[in-house]
Amino acid sequence: MDRYDSTDRAILARLQQDGRIANVDLAEAVALSPSACLRRVRALEQDGLIAGYRVELDRARLGLDLTVFVELRVDRHSRENAARIEAKLTAIPEIVACHVISGRADILVEAAVANLAAYEHLLIDQILTIPSIVDAHSTFAIRTVKTRGPLPLAQLP
Repeated sequence: MDRYDSTDRAILARLQQDGRIANVDLAEAVALSPSACLRRVRALEQDGLIAGYRVELDRARLGLDLTVFVELRVDRHSRENAARIEAKLTAIPEIVACHVISGRADILVEAAVANLAAYEHLLIDQILTIPSIVDAHSTFAIRTVKTRGPLPLAQLP
């Protein structure tokens, strides 16, 4: 028997569309009583499937008109070095995503900045000052088509 059923999947799908939906409206959308729905949401939170709730802000309205993807190469590979680099990168507010990757680079970061001058400051004064980062390759987004889309739920056990 699957651990999560179609009702759990429906709850997760609906919450991905609108994390602020009132419990009573969520319950109606998934055909549960409000109390049963709330119990299920709390269980999904306890199980860690729901990692949190947050607001997605409009980058352009905030003056963050430039999205940059930066591939970083590292010269010394160790868990300790990786932890230091990751801590420094995640402490930089302009970096909105950070991934350890395979291929020609070791790390891929996504940054949201106001303009090229702000990006130059970010790259030269913050990223490239981190010990062990030896190379950076930047790609600029021309237009964003989709961000943070809902995750597929078919594989949910």
